[in-house]
Amino acid sequence: MSGEGREKTVGFVGLGMMGGAMAANILKAGHPLVVYDIDHQKNERFGALGARIAFGPADVARRAHIVISMVDTTAQAEEVIVGPEGLIKTAKTGDVVVSMSTIDPTVLKRMHRTLADKGIGFIDAPVAGMEEGAKLGTLKAYVGGEASVLEECRPVLNAMASEIRHIGSIGQGTMMKLVNNMLAQAGRILVVEALVMGAKAGLDPQTMVDVISKSTGNSDVFQYTAPRLLSRDFKGIRMDITFKDLELETQVAKSLQVPMFMANVAQQVYQMGRAAGLGSEDTSAIVKVYEQLTGASLARK
Repeated sequence: MSGEGREKTVGFVGLGMMGGAMAANILKAGHPLVVYDIDHQKNERFGALGARIAFGPADVARRAHIVISMVDTTAQAEEVIVGPEGLIKTAKTGDVVVSMSTIDPTVLKRMHRTLADKGIGFIDAPVAGMEEGAKLGTLKAYVGGEASVLEECRPVLNAMASEIRHIGSIGQGTMMKLVNNMLAQAGRILVVEALVMGAKAGLDPQTMVDVISKSTGNSDVFQYTAPRLLSRDFKGIRMDITFKDLELETQVAKSLQVPMFMANVAQQVYQMGRAAGLGSEDTSAIVKVYEQLTGASLARK
């Protein structure tokens, strides 16, 4: 690959539920793309779409000027970005790394310093909008880092997100995502509890959803959660990932000496779900625990 070709190439590590759809939109926008995922079947799928397949994160950075990391956990992000075989091994001075995972903001700051020592730009740009937004390219990206680095990446981010908001310095985009996530994660449990209570009292689940959808109890969280409870659609935001996010939220709150009652309770509710074997299902699957405890059911008849 020529130097000019590398300058125009985007790298993408992590082709999961969100990352796969996001990377596909980068291809659709016409950017040359090189990808890597530990799941070889995902790599093969992207090869069929026209992407080049790398052998690991370091190989991605060898071939691309702007590289996106979209993995699940803080530990995975560290390994991908600054690990022994990570992006930092082969990235060149002037390259840019974009962390789009929801991970520990303090680790983002540490990686930023490490990358800066090698002259590598770095921003965090976690996204909101869930799987549907990832497929449609209508995600909202919350960006932390230098404005000049954001502007260099903006054409690539535009392929995945319809709204790009520069929040502040490195890590602040992720802090904004954690604040938003906390409201949604705790809110889903409240939706479950309210509807299970109504069902236990004899209310028809569909009637409750219809009424609340036109009342003050309505919200985006309600509209995401309630229909899934009735249709038993538990494919979506894995409970394991939600638990991970809540752990980040409560850790940050402790470091800031901020009381965090509801997020801690929500985390323990999801822990019950994980203990019951629901970790790979959507967070709304926590309803199964409540139904077992109460004998009520929200399943559509």
